[in-house]
Amino acid sequence: MFYFLTRPITNANLVLIAAAVIPAIFLMVKVYKSDRLEKESPGMLLRLVTAGILSSLLALVEERIAETLLNFVLDSSMLLYNIILYFVIVAGAEESSKYLFLKRRTWNSPEFNCRYDGVVYAVFVSLGFALWENISYVITYGFSTALVRAVTAIPGHACFGVFMGIFYSMAKQFDYRGNKAASKLLRLFSFLFPALLHGTYDFIATLESQQGSWYFVLFVGILFLTSFLLVSKTAKKDKYINR
Repeated sequence: MFYFLTRPITNANLVLIAAAVIPAIFLMVKVYKSDRLEKESPGMLLRLVTAGILSSLLALVEERIAETLLNFVLDSSMLLYNIILYFVIVAGAEESSKYLFLKRRTWNSPEFNCRYDGVVYAVFVSLGFALWENISYVITYGFSTALVRAVTAIPGHACFGVFMGIFYSMAKQFDYRGNKAASKLLRLFSFLFPALLHGTYDFIATLESQQGSWYFVLFVGILFLTSFLLVSKTAKKDKYINR
């Protein structure tokens, strides 16, 4: 996935890298500008993007090991193989690694004091992940891949981050109120729900049929619209957690 790091940096590669990075940056700016109470510090945002990049490296290792083991147990032509691959291995590894770095970077931060903060944090980690992943794909497969991923995979990661952030902020609220059990349950949801969406996204995207393509378009459309509405609603109704 990351063999592109050994390739020489040429003008063509710089153009491809720009094409891979710009969509993620655009979405980061969009989410950041929607924060109406207290905007997060540049240092925090940089740490979140870095966390997303690190989470992609961790997920890659986990996926390689788990997929190797899966190949010993099941044939790749089986439906069960694809279900386990996309829902458990890929989605599980990627969303859990994002959540791990998200929590380590933000849970105890004094900056985490508003409901919308969780959305900003999770989306920035997710887009840091997507940004790094996208560079590898674009350098490997070319500009056409950049165009496709700019309207599918990168917004997809942002949407998974939105749902993660919604549950994550709710968990922080319950933690502040002293309800540790509810907080832990919501933190679990902040991983499981994005993983379910991620697995569904990948599984439908690999269906090799015309009908599968329409399912994918429908799923992505609903996912993007729902995430946009959630971001808008959460930003408008943002409140301080500790008041």
